[in-house]
Amino acid sequence: MERVNFDALLDALHRLPRFADVAPADLEPMRVTGLAHDHVSIRGRGILLRVPKQSQFGLDAATNLAYQAACFERVSRSGHAPALHGVIPPSAAIPMGALVVEQIDGRPPRLPEDLFALADCMARIHALPLPSPEARAPLADHRDPVGGALAEIERQAAFLDDASLRPAARAQIRDELAWARRFGQEVGGQPIALVLTDTHPGNFLVDAGDKAVIVDLEKALYGSPATDLAHATLYTSTTWDVASRAAPSIDEIAAFYRRYLHTVTPALGRHLAPWLVPMRRITFLRAITWCVKWDVLHKHSRIADKHRRASTEDWSAENSDAALVAHVADRVSEYLRPQTIERIRAEWSESRPLERLLEGPGPTRPA
Repeated sequence: MERVNFDALLDALHRLPRFADVAPADLEPMRVTGLAHDHVSIRGRGILLRVPKQSQFGLDAATNLAYQAACFERVSRSGHAPALHGVIPPSAAIPMGALVVEQIDGRPPRLPEDLFALADCMARIHALPLPSPEARAPLADHRDPVGGALAEIERQAAFLDDASLRPAARAQIRDELAWARRFGQEVGGQPIALVLTDTHPGNFLVDAGDKAVIVDLEKALYGSPATDLAHATLYTSTTWDVASRAAPSIDEIAAFYRRYLHTVTPALGRHLAPWLVPMRRITFLRAITWCVKWDVLHKHSRIADKHRRASTEDWSAENSDAALVAHVADRVSEYLRPQTIERIRAEWSESRPLERLLEGPGPTRPA
């Protein structure tokens, strides 16, 4: 948290309506849990400052902040995301700027018990009216969700040869890449909605009424709802965050999907159902190639002068505290083990266990 300039944040806050009376003692740094942001609570206000450390989309500081503000503005209309209360623009003292957002009072999800709450949250967000194509900016518009995901996957897969991988892990990732490239050449259209894309359970809080709220919104875009459902329940997601770590069974994952399909409109459920398992494979490949990329890039030096850079993407170890870096290194090492990759791929093996479960009856609440 030493990267945050509290004096500059306080000065910027005083220029915003409603925050002119915030005192220095009111700013309280929060525990760092993510690679992309620091957070500072404003005591007694139910408000926090979300201070970017980088752009995971490789955007410049101002564009990144505008993108994130649009994410909060649009997703919060669902009632399942924090409201946006202000924007502090980037400056020399606050290189990436900051967002002033509602602070959600909640607990980390407990899995598998809260899987239905996560499904309901995503169903509400995906049900938001879809803007016309010309009104979707500044958010990315993946009208071809497979192609959009594959573009990101290919950029990350470029690090395969330099990553610390066992041959068996590299071979399995290359097999999935070969399948994804073939799939991308063959598929047609699928349902499009406002989606979150980064839905690992640690990005949610569950309030006193058991409603799940997504609190990390920097990567929302227009794309496939199946991506959100996959990312929320893949092993690489459910075991990522210390506070919510669990490994739901394949039956519990299938129940989560069925809950979602019975919550959305019948038309969306029918249209989306054939895409659930293929997009799960695509989303897994996106996650595992990100691990490959991080394994290489976290050893680089921290990017300086982010206020003026065209891209502020920065995965260097210097950009986060040592404990967080150690946690990420542990998770990445686990996910890149050949046995872990094989375990995840078993969901869509020749016996099609997940697909067969999804053809079963309606949802049964996880134990």
